[in-house]
Amino acid sequence: MGFLICACLLQLLLSATASGVAAQSQPLSPARILDATLQDYAYRAFVRPRTGIVYNATLPANLTGIAVSAVRLRSGSLRRKGFADYFEFRLPTGVVVQPHIERVVLVYHNLGSSSDNYYPLPGYTYLAPVLGLLAYDAANLSAVGLQDLNIVASGSPISVTFSNVRAVLSGSAPPRCVVFDLNGMPQFRDLEATNVCSTFRQGHISIVVNSSEIAPAPAPPGAIAPPIPTPGGQKKGNSKAWKIAVSMVGAAVALGLLAVLLLCLVRYKRDKKLEVMERNAEVGETLRMAQVGRTQAPVALGTRTQPVIENDYAA
Repeated sequence: MGFLICACLLQLLLSATASGVAAQSQPLSPARILDATLQDYAYRAFVRPRTGIVYNATLPANLTGIAVSAVRLRSGSLRRKGFADYFEFRLPTGVVVQPHIERVVLVYHNLGSSSDNYYPLPGYTYLAPVLGLLAYDAANLSAVGLQDLNIVASGSPISVTFSNVRAVLSGSAPPRCVVFDLNGMPQFRDLEATNVCSTFRQGHISIVVNSSEIAPAPAPPGAIAPPIPTPGGQKKGNSKAWKIAVSMVGAAVALGLLAVLLLCLVRYKRDKKLEVMERNAEVGETLRMAQVGRTQAPVALGTRTQPVIENDYAA
């Protein structure tokens, strides 16, 4: 019984350790942390909230260059009428909020010069800032850390018209739209027009061009080419340090589990030995007690071996 308890305890510890290490090995990406932060500041902009009015959020100094706004709408009105000219976004009729709620808050992101920091695309160059459109529940405008809602364009897609798109040199690869889902996975699409992209869901979107196919600009006479930076050097160092930390935590947990297992085995052997001793005591012969003087003493019921006279002259 004790061994079964130890085995169950060890299994529980292993399950908890595995889930903890898995949670540590998959931390939130910087983009998702930024989404939660911007949702907080966007909701703070609703001082005297009115439906259909766009409110611009005030961000701290460490988020300089990023613009955030929010608007509260009725889900039914958004589906029937849409919402045109929400900055670069145009939401057509037929946009459905999932799961269905009475009011929804649409939070607008413009990451500006920080686009490449939160949505890096190796091998591509951004021609426009990354823009975002996320939906949240409007039931509590003081809430933080809200879960994202899904908005789906059931008819025409949501169009995004970029106002400032960098031009590419003649002979370069054609620009393309890139759409990031909530997990940061990119999906490339063709442009609807020179500066127009489209999407059917919430997320982040921009215009990029393949860096390897950009025609090089002519260098001025006597110019010295700048050194080529090593991409991802810092990220590789951070990744290596993270792996070392996780390995150390895993080793410490493994030693702790081994100590628990050894303790359980020692207790199991001790309990087993006591159980054998008690069983032997229970199956022994019970002796009759007799009065000898003033004390009680055990007395055998009979003699097991009959005496034999060791004398050749005995009859």
